[in-house]
Amino acid sequence: MPNSPIIPQAEEAASSLPPLLVEAERVANTVAQGVHGRRKKGQGDSFWQFRPYEQGESTRTIDWRQSAKTEHHFVREHEWEAAQTVWLWCDPSASMKYSAAPTRPDKLHRAEILMLALASLLVRGGEQIGLLGYEAPPGRGRPALHRLANVLEKKKKKKAEKEEKLQSLPSHAHLPRHGELVLIGDFLSPMDEIEEALKRYSRRHVRGHLLQVLDPAEESLPFEGRVQFKGLEKEGSIYFGNVAAVREDYQERLSARRAALNELAHSLGWGFHRHTTDQSPEAALLALFMSITQGGKQC
Repeated sequence: MPNSPIIPQAEEAASSLPPLLVEAERVANTVAQGVHGRRKKGQGDSFWQFRPYEQGESTRTIDWRQSAKTEHHFVREHEWEAAQTVWLWCDPSASMKYSAAPTRPDKLHRAEILMLALASLLVRGGEQIGLLGYEAPPGRGRPALHRLANVLEKKKKKKAEKEEKLQSLPSHAHLPRHGELVLIGDFLSPMDEIEEALKRYSRRHVRGHLLQVLDPAEESLPFEGRVQFKGLEKEGSIYFGNVAAVREDYQERLSARRAALNELAHSLGWGFHRHTTDQSPEAALLALFMSITQGGKQC
């Protein structure tokens, strides 16, 4: 049987894609088989729900017929039928380069794969995607996805050539009111800094989703005996003569941190999800995608 010219062409096309995108598409394709389109409030024609009128909104949004039935004012919301922009951000700081085992990806690699895979699912659903902090405007379709992948690849090369201190929290950017924002990182910065960063966006009624990515060793502290820990972001170092003696206290503090993040996200009406790099990326991607499309708040 003669060789088909289609196969070499397909292989050539795949080889031209950024490696990150190739891996991300594998993850996205698995999840895409089990999810459906967006259904949420927005500027469509189909009725979605009534909600209480908020001070400062235009009185033209009030549904007077529904409001007349009670002592309160209500706004009629409609199901979303138009594309909107989902802004994406991934923590590029040094702490994200951590992996306790050579067989596992570091946190940054997994976070970038999840961000690209999420972007792939979103553009398939007709959404626009934008990279937070990147001057190029958001876009839709495959060109926007390829552009995002190329930006990440270029950043990788730049960091490899020049060591630079990168922010572990997103800098403030002017997003449209009622936008959608996805933040992926380890969220190990001081809680007051995290709270201020999130509230800057929440004040503009931006709806957000947090995905905390950790190495499993950061969850369990499995080390034994004498261990010296060195901060990856010049925090200094700390020595333990018997690290097992502090394991329980460490796990309690990590659990408290996660509870604080979950509570903060919930108070802002945001979603909070968690993932470790020894787990399937598909599970985290599905939870995050469903949170965006179905309005879920936590996993």
